[in-house]
Amino acid sequence: MKFIPTFEMNFFTIAFMLLAMFALMQVLYVLFIYSKLAFHKSKPIDDHQNWMPISVIIAARNESDNLYENLPAILSQDYPVYEVIVVNNQSIDDSGWILNAYARQFPNLRVVELSKNKHLRPGKKLPITLAIKAAKYEHFVLTDADCKPSNNQWIKQMASQYSRSKQIVIGYAPFLKNKGFLNRLIRFDTAWIGVNYFSMALAKLPYMGVGRNLAYTKSVFHSVNGFKSHYSVTTGDDVLFIQEAAKKSNYSIQLNPDSFCYSQAPTSWSRWMTQKTRHYSTSGKYRFIKKLLLGIYPLSLILMWVSFITLLFSRDFILLSSSVFGFTLLLKWWLQGSCLAQLKEKSFVRYLPFWDLFYALLMPILFYISERQKYYRW
Repeated sequence: MKFIPTFEMNFFTIAFMLLAMFALMQVLYVLFIYSKLAFHKSKPIDDHQNWMPISVIIAARNESDNLYENLPAILSQDYPVYEVIVVNNQSIDDSGWILNAYARQFPNLRVVELSKNKHLRPGKKLPITLAIKAAKYEHFVLTDADCKPSNNQWIKQMASQYSRSKQIVIGYAPFLKNKGFLNRLIRFDTAWIGVNYFSMALAKLPYMGVGRNLAYTKSVFHSVNGFKSHYSVTTGDDVLFIQEAAKKSNYSIQLNPDSFCYSQAPTSWSRWMTQKTRHYSTSGKYRFIKKLLLGIYPLSLILMWVSFITLLFSRDFILLSSSVFGFTLLLKWWLQGSCLAQLKEKSFVRYLPFWDLFYALLMPILFYISERQKYYRW
């Protein structure tokens, strides 16, 4: 059995050429995209810097339990000057009572009431816009009512990335760990999406952030006329806004674990599918180059595996194809594992090659199913 086979124009030679091509695409992708995050080093914050005042913005609808549980952690941050603006968006539960009680206890809490009106569009764009109009300060940090900061350094960590040139800060918002395969899948989905948008941002190709942990200034919000260009889309207050507002040099990322905001993962497949439907509803608005880059990776990964499995049936190509496949797999395992470690998601590294393939196969199925669900209403 030779390591270098005799190349004749036959089925297995073509299969090897395809394997080499798809493996090269994977290698180039991890070297030019994922390596940016794998080798990224965050700068420690300077406690002696002059901290700008911050407006924390939360849009909440029927979130009484989450407000009761999470709001005190946000109102008790270790930060010199900040306000918390909660927009109570047409809630019919006890949110108003809870917010009024907290407002008496915490003077930095401001409540904006948005009365129920059937003519108002669903989603968070109007509540966030109202909060920005009501905000006292130039710099914002946004999160959701169902999120809790990892500790009282959250605002300080997010604000530390602001500078004269950095007007957007992209943060990370993982789900809490619980038992069961669904929880593990959802957490991997969140981690993998995070790996992608942080890597792309570091490669000067920003395409999204998450509204559960995001920061930007009033100036950058008004520079793109807020959500005007995509107001007809219910979602996208984070993803589509970042695609429009983030330029090559006006944003930063924050990977310090003290900056993370945690929330409970959906506990049923139907709730997760509703969430994925909401996320997929913005994908049609992505720019072509972002769609292309996001599509090349999973497609070339699947085809690389298919080509390799095909070549296992060829005695002549098995050694060379195994070497090509093995090298690609190990390089990806190292760099992508380092990316997950940056997000403190090391539990997925051990079986990463299989998670990687499984996820690439699963996502088109979930997208197909989500397209047939009812349109999302918040």
